[in-house]
Amino acid sequence: MNSLRLWNLAIAWPLLLITWGAISAHAPSPSAKQQLAELRNGLREARDKNDWKAYLAGATQISKVLNGSPNSLLEVARADLKLGRTAEARAVVQHILDMGQADDVLLAAPFDAFHDLGRAVAANRAALSQGSLVWEVQDAGLLPEDIDYDATTRRFFLTSVLEKKIVALDAVGKATTFAVAPDNWPMLGLKVDTKRRRLWATEVALEGFSMVPKADQGRSALVCYELDEGKLVLRIEGPEHSALGDMVLAQDGTPIVSDGAGGGIYRVRDGKTLERIDEGEFISPQTPAIDLEGKHLFVPDYLRGIGVLDLSTRKVRWLPMDDKFALAGIDGLYLDHNSLLAVQNGSSPERVAAFELDAAHEKIISQKLIESATSTLGDPTHGVIVGGHFYYIASSGWDILDEHGERRADAKATPARIMRVTLPN
Repeated sequence: MNSLRLWNLAIAWPLLLITWGAISAHAPSPSAKQQLAELRNGLREARDKNDWKAYLAGATQISKVLNGSPNSLLEVARADLKLGRTAEARAVVQHILDMGQADDVLLAAPFDAFHDLGRAVAANRAALSQGSLVWEVQDAGLLPEDIDYDATTRRFFLTSVLEKKIVALDAVGKATTFAVAPDNWPMLGLKVDTKRRRLWATEVALEGFSMVPKADQGRSALVCYELDEGKLVLRIEGPEHSALGDMVLAQDGTPIVSDGAGGGIYRVRDGKTLERIDEGEFISPQTPAIDLEGKHLFVPDYLRGIGVLDLSTRKVRWLPMDDKFALAGIDGLYLDHNSLLAVQNGSSPERVAAFELDAAHEKIISQKLIESATSTLGDPTHGVIVGGHFYYIASSGWDILDEHGERRADAKATPARIMRVTLPN
């Protein structure tokens, strides 16, 4: 996972004890974000007092809030080991391994007390790919984040974080500039409305990025262009301290946008304003997927897994992670019949996977890896379904940036890759 995605707010295990920043004033109280902040404060106090019984209780509560995500379970196992509960810790670690995870933490203290973990971790890190390369994006400095497709002109579109623009790719992968960010901020989310000839995108003044003026940091906006002319026709400012990063279009073309920093889900109302449609259940929502009836939204929360938001009642239910399915760390999510295609740059290893839903869409019954742990996967981001294929961005370039959005001195920029996999009929 690339910690520079500030709107993801991802946690590796050492970060569990860091207090969260300001809580969105827009979310009802107590929101999931507030609950987690309070629990983390308690966990920090327990650690400072060396009170591992309290730490275990707090870690268990955090794991419940995060729906049993692998990172949260690691802290439960850590507390078990501190308390000499070796059998309990081993069972939790085995569950994490059964979820296909292979975090480096499992090979370090205190987990190195289990001397046989190396083989299981190595097995979960085995490289696998069902995809094939379509193009390499020749501009290695682009850092593409999102991708979509216009069936009329047969063009793909990519947003650029570093060059703050949208590019169009023709049939042979040649890129041309479609539009530049109106506020000169990094561009993130992207959706093409082929029917209405519109292109929606988000731009975010990422906090801490040296390329963004300090006065702008923490702002974001939803923008709309004419698809054929590239003319900007609408700009909607996001809430204060928001990161309107990802989106989906409803059947009528209405954008539904996630705020990865503030935790909100917003829908465009009256064509010009944003209406919040959740009740504070999300902490770091990413790319949502909408069902065919337009009634439910599958929202991947980077920390909590996949929540199903009922668009009429605004209530959320969560797809269980209690079997062998690691659902946290999803950046891009797409619904194909009864399968959820997920780009997971916050799992360990990073991967692209297909999760098969039951007929009622209440739980996941199986999973299939599309690509995992390959040397060329890099930091994958988003994808798009085109016909019978799923295209996704691999090796985006996020992993070579420092905390200020600058290329690390020891890193070399390489072209991003557009991969493709054939979907089952």
